[in-house]
Amino acid sequence: MTVTIGLLTAGAVLWLVGSRSAADALWAAGILFALIPASYVVVSALIRRHVGVDLIALLSLIGTLLVGEYLAGSLIGVMLATGHALDAAAEQRASRDLRALLDRTPRTARRRIGDVVESIPLEHVVVGDLIVVGPGEVVPVDGEITSGVAFLDESALTGEPLSVERCRGDRVRSGVVNAGAALELRTRRTADESTYAGIVRLAQDAAAESAPVIRVADRIAVWFLPLALGVAGLAWLISASPTRAVAVLVVATPCPLLLAAPVAIVSGMSRASRVGVVVRSGSALENLGHATTLVLDKTGTLTSGQPTGTDVVVAPGQSSSEVLRLAASADQLSPHVLAEAIVREANIRHLELSLPTDVVEEAGTGVSAVVDGQRVTVGNLSLPADAPAWARRVLNRATLDSAVVAWVTVDHELAGAITLVDPLRSDASRTLRRLREAGLNRLIMLTGDRRAPAEAIGRALGLDTVYSEQTPENKVAQVRAERESAVTLMVGDGVNDAPALAAATVGVAMGARGSTASSEAADIVLTTDHIDRLADAMDIARHSRRIAVQSATVGMGLSLVAMGFAAFGLLPPAAGALLQELIDVAVILNALRALRPPPGRLVVPAETGEMLRRFSAEHEEMRDQLATLRETADVLADGRLDEGYAALRRVIAFLSETLIPHIEAEDSQLYPALHDILGGSETTATMSRMHVEIEMLAHRLKTHLEQADAAGALHLDQVADLLSGLYGLHALLRLHFVQQEENYFALVPAPDQV
Repeated sequence: MTVTIGLLTAGAVLWLVGSRSAADALWAAGILFALIPASYVVVSALIRRHVGVDLIALLSLIGTLLVGEYLAGSLIGVMLATGHALDAAAEQRASRDLRALLDRTPRTARRRIGDVVESIPLEHVVVGDLIVVGPGEVVPVDGEITSGVAFLDESALTGEPLSVERCRGDRVRSGVVNAGAALELRTRRTADESTYAGIVRLAQDAAAESAPVIRVADRIAVWFLPLALGVAGLAWLISASPTRAVAVLVVATPCPLLLAAPVAIVSGMSRASRVGVVVRSGSALENLGHATTLVLDKTGTLTSGQPTGTDVVVAPGQSSSEVLRLAASADQLSPHVLAEAIVREANIRHLELSLPTDVVEEAGTGVSAVVDGQRVTVGNLSLPADAPAWARRVLNRATLDSAVVAWVTVDHELAGAITLVDPLRSDASRTLRRLREAGLNRLIMLTGDRRAPAEAIGRALGLDTVYSEQTPENKVAQVRAERESAVTLMVGDGVNDAPALAAATVGVAMGARGSTASSEAADIVLTTDHIDRLADAMDIARHSRRIAVQSATVGMGLSLVAMGFAAFGLLPPAAGALLQELIDVAVILNALRALRPPPGRLVVPAETGEMLRRFSAEHEEMRDQLATLRETADVLADGRLDEGYAALRRVIAFLSETLIPHIEAEDSQLYPALHDILGGSETTATMSRMHVEIEMLAHRLKTHLEQADAAGALHLDQVADLLSGLYGLHALLRLHFVQQEENYFALVPAPDQV
């Protein structure tokens, strides 16, 4: 492109100073230079039995050279080179070799023979070998555990962030991480036949089979190419003048197609990057614009991907804050994902942790440590048949909530339990609604998780189909099946998602916390931890594609009018080339509109955005205090009225000092600010009505406390109504928080969004 522009410019200078022969020579050289890549592109396309817009440009270059219209040919050469440069920029892809998958693959294994352990190349492992896997290491081959209990992180294969316990005789797949003490396994497959090697092959095969994409320009060229050649041939036949035919080809040169579409697409890619979406190719943006099927992974995509503490249930006589503090103190030095979640929960509640001593990490059990002179254990525990009622209730609730239980003992006595779940993203429902509005009519979830929690999430989000307990092979097969019937997006964030991302029409990786492997395999990477960016990207893709088609169509329409003038001899080649340049400038300027936000996008003023962030932060602080409502109800249900009396006082203090002022501020400050943004007060009316219900329940509970204060204690007759009010208020507040997060707080642009 640089050489072609240089020759055109130098020729123009010589022409202005009167050296017209020298100018023609430079312009002719520019034509010859442009002919080389143009010929290569056309011949390569013809070999593939594909005829595109480049053929007209090649014929016009040859024609201008033959009839001596060197200036016109040089101008066409510049436009052709510019178009190819823009197209190449739009189509450039990042590597699909899934380097991270390969880097993660073990190269050696430790084989034990008798009392001797030796490191051998992985390819030397045979079926039946006894392999030792150290803490934190990747299991190199598929096998069967021979050493007793093992604690494994299977997230690389299933996507689930919660580690699992495997016992002697259980089968283990390669690619999982040993999250406990050293384990031994008997190999069942060689390295090449094992699970992880299969994942790598799946990803590479899926990437290699990706179908080429037909550009907008070539779709329009299907009808424009024969029309232009027909008009040029007819003009030559009627006038017997080859120059007139060349003039037709010059103004028919599809520069609007070669320039407008790539400019619009590149502009759309630039716009997408401003909202945290890196689109790696123009074809990916085009496909995103007319996708109709969306396949999603669960963990890290629809859920947060990080376990979160939901409840702290304690034995009679224990304090929930103290039990959580002791557990978090013991877990501070543990790298386990559940330990991190428990410590994070304690920090959120502003508990002061102590430094543990004599810390022991026990595979399959958890952590044992001395905290403030007490022996504290946190982790898995087999409850006896005569377990206390509160502990049985925890197990039942954990089953219903698909939660994991971390039991806490203090000096060998069961003190409490902490339940943890992988919660839904607060923006998941709103994002899926937006995606449906953007044109997706089939939403599918693929997950390695169990059926019950997967289907619960599917119901909550209104998904069309849920496939649970999926292996990477199953995921690839499902994505391929969907791709056969529709343009299919696949969104995921883990190593196990990489093959499916590569198999989809467009793979979308959650890159903020996702694995490098999934990002390498994807066409689009969300650089922020916000799934709603995908909806933004779809809006941008459709907007950009609409502008690309509009610009190309209008440009070619103007070219058709110019072709008519040229066919009748009213437009010589040089003038036609200049006119074509004006058309090009017009369509390029129009294509640049893709840099602007799509029309109809909701814009939140900065002041309102800050207010939304403030109320959202208050929600996060209050969320953990909601557990106090259910904990108080549990205490009363067990008949512990004295403890319940004290707990009820804490509940009323939370309601009076924190919750009620918060909802009053929402009614007086936040909702009026949202009035104009959301189009009227009706959009917040239901939330205001829910505030009334919350205040009524809070007042009812406060009345119970006043009655107890007057009598000096809670009366048994109050328990039934208190249970109804506490459980009801807990459920109502959880629903209210979720609704506000989806409807209002999700409107807040992230700090990185421009």
